[in-house]
Amino acid sequence: MKGKYGLRLLVVLLFAACMPGCGGGGDPAPQITPTDYAQLRHWLALPSSPSKGVDVFYVYPTAYKKAAPTDPDFCAIDNPTMVQGAQRAFQGQATAFAPYANIYAPYYRQVDATYQLALPFDQQDANIRKQPGIDVTAAFEYYLQHYNNGRPFILVGHSQGSAVLKYLLSDYMKAHPDVYKRMVAAYVVGQSITPQYLAQNPHLKFATGSSDTGVIVSWNTEAPTTAIPSPITEPGGIAINPITWTLDETPADAAQNLGSIQLDTSGFPVLDQYGEVLRVTGLADARVDQARGVVVCSSVTPADYNPYGIYHGFDFAFYFFDIRQNAADRIGQYFIEHPGG
Repeated sequence: MKGKYGLRLLVVLLFAACMPGCGGGGDPAPQITPTDYAQLRHWLALPSSPSKGVDVFYVYPTAYKKAAPTDPDFCAIDNPTMVQGAQRAFQGQATAFAPYANIYAPYYRQVDATYQLALPFDQQDANIRKQPGIDVTAAFEYYLQHYNNGRPFILVGHSQGSAVLKYLLSDYMKAHPDVYKRMVAAYVVGQSITPQYLAQNPHLKFATGSSDTGVIVSWNTEAPTTAIPSPITEPGGIAINPITWTLDETPADAAQNLGSIQLDTSGFPVLDQYGEVLRVTGLADARVDQARGVVVCSSVTPADYNPYGIYHGFDFAFYFFDIRQNAADRIGQYFIEHPGG
């Protein structure tokens, strides 16, 4: 599994859209018309016959990149680059949950990362509350009203998608505790969850183990040392080990990893002879570095993945089958706690 992102990773995939203060208040979002999610073309994934007792609501990472400086800072809902990137991310991330959940995923208008990262933190936060946050909130509400049918759900995001989920968790879930109580977990990956964010949102809680429910699960993956500061991580961020699902710094070696995936030259998962995602064993270890607020992977070579040692593009790929099993564990515990569903 070679790194395909290079310098582009620092601009497009290394996207820290939601910095300190995200979800903690601020000015109301401007009057922006939400995307119409009654239109089927505005959904990346929409099961026609949901057969499982749990849903996943998935918000993909940054897929929009301006082709020219004069392009808009926020893309259209049908921007071809974003649509293609969203489909690619879905295959490498959301499919981890496919054996256990019906997966719903809206397209949403994204902000260009180059523009976003040049702004002060408060403006980055404000941008997430514009088209990205307005669209995803509208899509989530439409999903609840028309597709969910009262089932428990898991929120899943990465990078810009996780920045939007932080907003959804802080604002929407606070205002809708009846919805929040049906949340099995929120995988807010590729963004930092800080104690300050949790203090500003006391209705939320971070995971402490492998099967607690109603919790946030989060990590950012890096090498033992990085060549540059990561624009993703925030000081004091909380990370969970995606192999052992613990918060302490006890390392988990690569042999404990249930399996990683390979990404081909286009960024799609490599499939085995049966058309299933190829399981790669013994690749990625994991250790929480509490001081840095990240998960350290020391068993891969930076030159193969990212020369700067920032493995943002592999947060899911390194721990794909661990994530799959963890979703099953949390779902099982949820139904123990809520035997009526």
